[in-house]
Amino acid sequence: MGEPRREQLAREELSWHRATILELFFDLVFVFALNRISLRLSADFHSGGLGFTQAAETLLLALGLWFMWQTTAALTSRVHPDSWPGQFIVFSSMAGATVMAVSVPQGFEGRALVFAGAWVSVRLSRVLLYLLVPRLHTGGSSLPGLLSLAGSSAPWIAGALVHDPLLRGGLWALALAIEFPGFVVGFRRWAGIQVAGEHLAERLQQIFLISLGEAVFVSGRAFSDSDLTLPHGVGFALAFVGIVQLWRIYFYRAGLVLPQAITAARDPARQSVGAALSHLVLISGVVLSGVGFELYISEPTGRPEPNWLIAILGGPALFILGRAPFELQVFGRISLSRPLGLLVLGLVVPAGWLAPPVVAGAAATAVLVGIAVVDAWHARHRRPAPPTPLM
Repeated sequence: MGEPRREQLAREELSWHRATILELFFDLVFVFALNRISLRLSADFHSGGLGFTQAAETLLLALGLWFMWQTTAALTSRVHPDSWPGQFIVFSSMAGATVMAVSVPQGFEGRALVFAGAWVSVRLSRVLLYLLVPRLHTGGSSLPGLLSLAGSSAPWIAGALVHDPLLRGGLWALALAIEFPGFVVGFRRWAGIQVAGEHLAERLQQIFLISLGEAVFVSGRAFSDSDLTLPHGVGFALAFVGIVQLWRIYFYRAGLVLPQAITAARDPARQSVGAALSHLVLISGVVLSGVGFELYISEPTGRPEPNWLIAILGGPALFILGRAPFELQVFGRISLSRPLGLLVLGLVVPAGWLAPPVVAGAAATAVLVGIAVVDAWHARHRRPAPPTPLM
């Protein structure tokens, strides 16, 4: 097999920051994947509440899907998708992620082996590609990365074969820790991986928008399936306003200038890894918020369900928890409105135990609106600051 020329693999310098149509096509799989995660969470809440075990299981499944997306985005920031290795990476990842997403509803039950098998197949196919195309890892030793890719396969498959959910979760957590040392230990730069920072920033913006789209979808579906009464309408209006505020808070201004922040960073690769971690928390918060929207739209005046506050109040709180370090990475500071918003959400929890779901939803939306208003006030009275990344 002929080895592709270096110039065929690398992106053109002036187009590194632009995602290709193929990459956007790849993202469509994650529209479906995020929907499967939302439905699994929603089913757990409606069936009597979300316990620690169910939350941990869903988190591991979501992490598997997230890291599939993130590593693919990182690779296509280095290998042009129009080359045959790039297309192999994208299409094999699409196939694997689709099978994983299909397995999510029973990912810790009858479809555990399907989920793990899809993951391992994609990862091992990348090992094979690296062996066939040595220039993919020119510029640094790829041995640690290849060993982590291969070494994580055993706990993935072993976890799928055991019957104890706790042991399965432990083995899968071990597999993730083995495969992603760069995410576990201090934002370490991946050996041999040189990424186009502006391109990766754009990809992170796109997957965040997809998570907002999922929140729109679950909210609209819940309202469509309701009786269209006034309480349901109020719930939907609150959800819509909440989604707009999530968008506004993200893009003002850290999300908007992320590409420039990565370019200006002393260590763009490390800055990219930090941004990816922040987006993991941000997107988790949006998805959990979307589940909260669905809960209080479908049963706005139902009896108080304390566990539902995990989604209704916890979703926005998780989003803010991700937004604060993200702002720190981009501007070297955290706006006071972020910790104040978390404090107010915490103070609302006791009242939320006694109030109907839509009231808790109104409180969460009010906090998001408050943060967005403060941001808008600062934008009007201060000159926009340039990115000053810490890394």
